[in-house]
Order: sequence, then structure tokens, then C-alpha cells
Amino acid sequence: MLLVLYRLLLILVSPILLWSLLRSKKGKPPINFRWKEYFGTISNISSINPIWIHTVSVGETIAATPLIRAIKRQYPNQAILITTTTTTGAEQAEKLANIAEHRYMPVDFSWCVRRFLKIVQPKCMLIMETELWPNTLHTVSKSGIPIAVINARLSERSAHRYKKFQSVFDLISQNLDQVLCQHSDDAQRFNNLGIASEKITVTGSLKFDVSVSSALTQQGEHLREKLGAKRPIWIAASTHEGEDGIIYQAHQKLLEEIPDALLIIVPRHPERFASVAGLSSQHGLKVVSRTENIPVTSDVHVYLGDTMGEMLTLISASDICFMAGSLVGEKVGGHNMLEPAALGKPILNGPSFFNFKDITNQLIQEQALVICQSADEISNNLIRLFKDSSARIQMGSNAYQVVKRNQGAVTKTIDALATTIATK
Repeated sequence: MLLVLYRLLLILVSPILLWSLLRSKKGKPPINFRWKEYFGTISNISSINPIWIHTVSVGETIAATPLIRAIKRQYPNQAILITTTTTTGAEQAEKLANIAEHRYMPVDFSWCVRRFLKIVQPKCMLIMETELWPNTLHTVSKSGIPIAVINARLSERSAHRYKKFQSVFDLISQNLDQVLCQHSDDAQRFNNLGIASEKITVTGSLKFDVSVSSALTQQGEHLREKLGAKRPIWIAASTHEGEDGIIYQAHQKLLEEIPDALLIIVPRHPERFASVAGLSSQHGLKVVSRTENIPVTSDVHVYLGDTMGEMLTLISASDICFMAGSLVGEKVGGHNMLEPAALGKPILNGPSFFNFKDITNQLIQEQALVICQSADEISNNLIRLFKDSSARIQMGSNAYQVVKRNQGAVTKTIDALATTIATK
């Protein structure tokens, strides 16, 4: 009965859902002729019985990349299919075209999923984190295809929400064969919601297994030369609406002490690129966008990262990273700060980080991250670290050691999935 009610609700909201997926938007790659894939019409699949990995968007695809590469190394003859919901995720997945195919995830109508399954015939379905759609899970499970949630995380807030609607969670969870959790507290929350302990394994966070290639390091060094090899540079990564003004205030105060400092600001959502650039000018700060491809002269105060998939390069070119999504209270709950940590950067963060408590607390404990409550605290810490290079370098080294100590999730995940992957 509950599934029937969900299907009726989905029919009502599907026009809005499809409009949001298909509409053109500045900074968003177009879907063009591939829109039919959202309805399960998949063409030109060259592989048979692939491992189906669903990664939603850019962040999940990046996080899954080390695992996808490791699966291909261990099972070189095994086909892999990546699905994403967004076009930006598709753009990121295309970087793995030499080892995996990409298609768009069918929308959560049973008939769309059945059509997809009939064409693709996947060996198993691996879902990154918690992208759990009732019709999809029901249809896939009913077809006899094993389903595993990998890199699973369940915040305390989300667990409370599911608890209020236990029957909805039961509808979803009954179709899951494995839940591979990032941390023990995630595992405990899943277990408290009724998932049997034998289905749950703690494998660690795949995001700790981020690898920084020499090519990426070189890209960062090249960008640093363009921005100013000797300029003090900090980055505000993945900012949300309401944070940019605070970041600009902090940079204004920093400039009073260190006039040649440069801010790299990277809005989380592409549709905000123009407004963030405009806000910079309102604060009296001269801005140059990455896509403008013009020289960043000494009178430029802000470099706007208005591209997708280049966060690691931009962080690599900076000295200090402020991880945004952490100044907007209960709206976001922070972003993953492991990329700057893997690059050995000292990290500043706002007071809201409930989605990344474990990682944040580890970094704080190891004196690799400082929580800043305001623009003044951000600027004061920037000034301190720019004036004390030994403290800055030590902080970055501490961050890197936290990442190294926690790596190994890729191996643990593949071991946990061995039976599923090896199944004929």
C-alpha cells in the first residue's frame, strides 16, 4: 500500500523533477539527445553484465573513482557501467571512459527501470552513499540483482527523519543486500533503523583514498605560477548563498594586513557564478574569472573558480583552504575537507559540520583544522598562518597524516564485495 502511495506521489511531482533535470542552465552541460536515457532507453551498450555503479553527481563520482579504477585493475575483464543523475556528474564520469561506460540513471518509475535492466542486464548494483529510490530498489531486487550501498553514511539528523517514517525506511531497506558504511556510528544508525547486522560492514570512507596524481600537482603548480608564485593565496571552496559576503569581509580585513593576498572563491553551484562575481565588485574587490583566461595582475583581489571538476587543482594552487558550506547553520552541514587534507593544506572551517563530524573532529584533534565562527575569526587565522610559515606547514602536514592514517577503504570495499563481483 505504501509503495502504491509513493508511486502516485511520484506521478504528481515527476513533471517538476524532469523539468529540473532537462532544463538548460548556465554552467550546466546540456543533456541533448541523451534525454531518453532518463526513461530507460539505453543504446549502444558495448558491455554485457556490467557492475552497475550509481554515483548521482560530481562529488560522488570523484569519490568513487579510486574504487572504480581498483575494481578494473583486480577484474580487468569485468565491464563497468556508471550512472549519474546530473549532467555535471556525467561530465566527470566521462573522464573514466577508458575503463567504464556512462549512462544517465532512469527516473524512479518501475517501467523505466525495467526497460533499463532488460537492456543492460547488470551483474549487481552499487549505490554510492544514500541515493535510495524505492521503485528502483524494488524493481532491481525483484529481478534478482544484488544491491549494495557503498561508502554509506547516515547522519544523526537523517536517522531521526527516517525514524519518524520507519515504514518508509523499511520499504527501502528490505531490498538491500549489503550496506558498507564509512564509520562505526553510521553502521550503528543503520542497525538501529532495523537493518540486520550481518548486512552491515564498516569499510571506511572512500574519500580518504583520494589520490593526488603528479599530473594534478603539476596543474596546481602551473596555476600557482599564473596567479603569483610569491603571493599569499587562500581558497574558499564550495561556497553557498549567504557565505560569500562573509568570505569577502574576511578577505577585506586580510588585505589590510597583507595587501598582496589573493582569494580563490569557488561557488558550490554553477548558477551562482555570475552573482558571486558581482558581489565581489560590490565589496570593492577586483575579480577575474578562471574562464576569462586573462592575466591575474597584482591589483586583482579575487580569482573566481567558475569551472567544474577542477577543485583539486584550485586547492593545490593555494596555501590555506577554508571549507565552506559550514557558515550557513543547519542548511548544509559542511563539506568534505579531505581533498585539502590530502594535498597537505591547513584547513579553516565554519561552525556547522554535522555531516562530517568524525572527519572534522579527527582533524581538530590533530591540530590540522581550526573552527571559525565569523569573518573576523577567519581573517585573524589567515593573518596568523600567513605570517607564521612554520605553523602553516605543520598544520598542513598534520592534515595529510590524518588522511594517510585512514586510507584503505577501497581495499576493504572490494573485499566485502568479492562474492557479489565474482558471481557469474
